[in-house]
Amino acid sequence: MHQQSEDINRGVVKKNPKLQGAGDQGIMFGYATNETKTFMPLPLYLSHLLLIELANIRKEGKLMTYLHPITKKQECYLRPDAKSQVTVKYTKSHQAIEIDTIVLSTQHDEFCLPKNKTKAEIKKAEDKMLTKIKEDVQNILIQKVLKQLPDNLKKLFTDKTKYILNPTGKFVIGGPHGDSGLTGRKIIVDTYGGKGAHGGGAFSGKDPSKVDRSAAYAARHLAKNLVAAGFCERVLIQLSYAIGIAKPCNVFVDTYNTNKSKYSDEEIAEILFNKFDLSPYTIEKRLGLKNPIYLPTASYGHFGREPQLKSITFKNNREVEKTIKVKLFSWEELDLIDELKKTLK
Repeated sequence: MHQQSEDINRGVVKKNPKLQGAGDQGIMFGYATNETKTFMPLPLYLSHLLLIELANIRKEGKLMTYLHPITKKQECYLRPDAKSQVTVKYTKSHQAIEIDTIVLSTQHDEFCLPKNKTKAEIKKAEDKMLTKIKEDVQNILIQKVLKQLPDNLKKLFTDKTKYILNPTGKFVIGGPHGDSGLTGRKIIVDTYGGKGAHGGGAFSGKDPSKVDRSAAYAARHLAKNLVAAGFCERVLIQLSYAIGIAKPCNVFVDTYNTNKSKYSDEEIAEILFNKFDLSPYTIEKRLGLKNPIYLPTASYGHFGREPQLKSITFKNNREVEKTIKVKLFSWEELDLIDELKKTLK
């Protein structure tokens, strides 16, 4: 590790910290929709919910089990590597009408062993494992997810819903040991699952002077509060920056023809640009982005999460233990509603 390039640093660090420039150029997007209680797109909301419940089942160890041949006890066969994808069918007026397909792959123990090493016996054992996993996903996991959904979302699961589960037939080797050479974070999974837009910059691994991270959080913060305040049903907010410059180059707003305010989308963008300080320094301070808050963003996405206060204990570079209280997912707070109502009258 070494210091940041002086050519970049001269634009970021200023004598007056309030004039801190953006750590890079680029465009960032924030999106929100009222189709779920987290103001997130339904496909990604369901996808994350499936994985959260799958992890809960694995950690509890009481369901999705098999009889261990040595201990003779029922043990959970699930392992940590898993991913999901949900396809939702919509009308032209953006109303969800059906869950079309659920794709889910989960790592598992090799809980059925072949009697011998012939291809026929190996396939027989693998088919038996896959059948068990498919039955458990539909009868246990899906049922646990359905219990958490409101009636209007439950009815989207129908007899026509297709389930594609562990499509390779076997998933015993997982994690970096099974698939390396990755190029970076899955930026669409970390954001909105393909809805809205994305500027291309990953979040993880960057300090908040990089507007790829901080401005994307600020844009989501504004978008979520605009929808929660009732100004629109869904909205996309775009911010753009130039390296070394504090003020954004532009603010763009698209409410997808759901605007309920007396202002046009262009006028809302102008008001946000003039009334809200979207400089990197102010975003960092307002959202507490220099605190150790990023570990929970490593799974289940950066948005649609529950803001919460948490005590975190860590050691500083002098090995002195320190405990501080931090707010996780501060950009998900609905704390701008009154200010937006006042600003947009």
